[in-house]
Order: sequence, then C-alpha cells, then structure tokens
Amino acid sequence: MKKIKRRASKKPPSRKKELIIYIYNVVEDEWSFLSSIQPIEKRYSLINDCNQSSECYLFSNASENEFIYISPIEISNTFKNYFQSITNNKKVDIYVPQMKTALICKDLYTDKQLFGEIITKAKKYHKVTLISYASSPEFLELKERMIQLGINVVTPEAPELENAWTVNFFGSKSGIRQLAQQSRAEEPDFIMPDGVICVGKLDAAKIAANRYIKEKGVVLKTNKGSGGQGVLIFRDGELPKDYKSCEKRIYELLSEDGYWERFPIIIEELINVNYATPGAFPNIEFKIHKSGKIEMLYYCVMMVTKEGKYYGLDIHEDVINERTAARIIDTGYYIAEKYAEAGYRGHFDIDMIASNSKHIYVDESNTRNTGGTDIYKLVYDLYGEDFFSDVYVINRNNYKFNNQETVSFRKIIDTLKPILYDKKKKEGLILSSSASLQSNQLLYTVLGKNKKKAYELQENFYELLKPFGQPKF
Repeated sequence: MKKIKRRASKKPPSRKKELIIYIYNVVEDEWSFLSSIQPIEKRYSLINDCNQSSECYLFSNASENEFIYISPIEISNTFKNYFQSITNNKKVDIYVPQMKTALICKDLYTDKQLFGEIITKAKKYHKVTLISYASSPEFLELKERMIQLGINVVTPEAPELENAWTVNFFGSKSGIRQLAQQSRAEEPDFIMPDGVICVGKLDAAKIAANRYIKEKGVVLKTNKGSGGQGVLIFRDGELPKDYKSCEKRIYELLSEDGYWERFPIIIEELINVNYATPGAFPNIEFKIHKSGKIEMLYYCVMMVTKEGKYYGLDIHEDVINERTAARIIDTGYYIAEKYAEAGYRGHFDIDMIASNSKHIYVDESNTRNTGGTDIYKLVYDLYGEDFFSDVYVINRNNYKFNNQETVSFRKIIDTLKPILYDKKKKEGLILSSSASLQSNQLLYTVLGKNKKKAYELQENFYELLKPFGQPKF
C-alpha cells in the first residue's frame, strides 16, 4: 500500500510578547481649561504651545527597545535619529492622527485608516501596554475600543474606570485643598497657603481686594490652568490701596478672560519667597503602581518666574537640605497613600513653596506625567538607579533667540557639538526638542558630574550660541 505523505500544516505566525504605545495627550489633560479660552486664536496658540513639547516625551520611553509613539505634531527623522543616538531605542514608529478636535485619543480612534493600521499591528502581539501623558476620558475610551476589537490592553499607569475621578479631583486646586483640610489632625505638616474657594468673579474680586488691602498681597487661581495661564499674583504696590478701586481693578482683570467665570476661583495668601534662593520651589514626583505600591522617583527644585510661570528644574540629592528633603518626602508619602487608597494610579507630583519664614507649603498636585517625568526616565536610563547622586541635572525651557530668522536643528547640533552629551564621558547637553525652534526657543537638559560642572556646561552652551545674538529669557 502506497504511503501518502502528509503535508505539514502551516502554523499561524507566532505572536510577539508586548507592544508598547505611548500617547502624548497633553491637551486632553488641560482641555476643560483650554476650551474656555477666548478668542479662539488665543486658544489655538496655547494648544500649539502645549503640543510643541511632544518630542520631549519621546525621552519618557528612553529605556524601551521598541515602541509606538502617538504624537499631535510631526516629528522629523532627524530628531528621531538624534533621540535614538542617545538612548538604547532601536525602533520607534511615530504616528500623527488627523487632528480634527485637538483631542488626540479621540482623533486617533476616529481616524479609520490609522486606527485600523495600529489595530492590525496590535493583533500580532499577546499584549498591548497603553501609556499616556494623562489618563483622560478620551484615553480610557480608546482603551475600551481597542478591547472591543479583541486587543489585550493593559494600562499600568492609569486608574480603573471607576476610580478615574481621582485624576481631575486631586489634580485640581480645589481637590488638593480639600484633602489638606481633611488631613489637618492626621498630618499637621500638610499645609497649604491660607485661602478660600468661591464661584464667580464678582465675589472673587471682593474677597481678593479685602485680602490685598490687609496683607499687601494676594494670589488668585482657576481650578485648572495651563502653562502659567489661570494665575494672578499681586504684590505690594501693584494694585490700588483703597478697597473700592482695588476691587474694581481685580474685577476688570478677571473679566479679560472667560475662564474666571467658568471655574471655581481660589483666593490665597501670598507666600513671600526669596527668588534668588534656588530651593524656593521644591517638587517631588511619585508613581503609584497598578498594585498600589508607592514609589518615590526623585525630588527637585523648580524654576518659577515672579508671575508664577514654570521654566525648568534642577535634580540632584543635594538641591535641598536634609531637613527640607525629609519634610517633603514625609508629606509626599502621606499624600501618595491617600491617592492610592482612593484608587489613583500612575505618575503625579506635588509642587511646594519654601517660604522666607521656613515653612513648607503644598501648592498644587499634577496627576499626570509632569515637567520632570521625561527627564527622570531619560536620566535613569543613562545612569541607572544611582542617578540621584551620580549626576546633576539642569533642565530649562526659557532660552529664546533674539533674532527673526528660524535656526535649523542641524545647525544647532553642529554649533553645540563640543558640549553635546558624550556616552563615554557620561556628561553633556541634550536637546529636548527641534519643534520649539519654530518659535525661536530652545529646550534642553544639561548633565554634569556635579553642580559646578553642570553650570559650567550651561555657560559654555550660552557662549557657543552667541553668534545667533543675545538670548531673551
């Protein structure tokens, strides 16, 4: 009897283990505030400013060998190659959805062609790890849509749907203030500047004027803000000294922007700080893992203008003294425990104020990736777990060219070549963005073996850029 050869049946292609997708959805995090900005030209200008930092958060994935990056703006191959030359990344696919609503997750799942392409790719993997700058409602909706299409999606840096309220609540000025009031007996060191929450600009103007006349200073904040918008700081001599004129002037200023009418307004005492002292604005960042485990990532000192606008940070274990460090770590862990109990998961930070009277005040909390998350992940990848003692980090976003012509990224790279980060020396300057050059602005990070060396490198940076004219800060 003739034997019949059996044909080997074709095995289905084996699926890869994990696909990482990172989404830079900064506008979704700030949408409640940004959508209230009028006129619409100003709104889109602020949206563009937010999106311009997209390249920076490639560095949030510095340790990933391969990942997909969903960006609101195009990122050039030149910058992608530069990012890969510094990190261990071998492959990054960058996708830009058709931006119709400014809400990138929504624009992604309504972009049929692109979303279909990503789903096809995702089906080749056992698991998709979906990470975002912020756990917005649109991000959670994107996750659900992917699950409905048969994708095994995990979101290790986001709360579960039933706990998603924690993002906006603890990330608002009123939410963190309520937590502070509830915690007075349990954690007496968790203090905030004395203040009240009210609704309506008329009452806000009355309360603020009263406080200003009595204390010669006052601060007004919207419940949510963006990039220094939504904060008014008045010091002695900046408002009329009589009550009626003071109230009128504050009301006029509140009437210039519609968001003051839309959100609760926080009126606070003005905390006096020495802006010449580097440690006036300490900050600490944590990560709450899916299991509820709390991890302190680093502390730093923030650079803040007198108008309340953030423009950078310094990271090192010695940026603040031991007493202040112990205090902010203790308060930080207490707040982290409360967030974890409520169901929050992911990154968050706490902005603080070190007053002239030596008190440490909690100012606000950001329940998302922060201005330092990308820097932390990059430095951790380059230096390992001892980064906090092994390298002094300077990060700035306030260098502006004082000329009309846009300078190309390639030209900047060539000009700064003598001080660019050297993998062997483990020191140097890293450019965080090329898109910012369209606004004649440079975002950068300096890595030095100690504070002196880091600031010397920054001075060299200024010197090398002198041919482009005196900078504006």
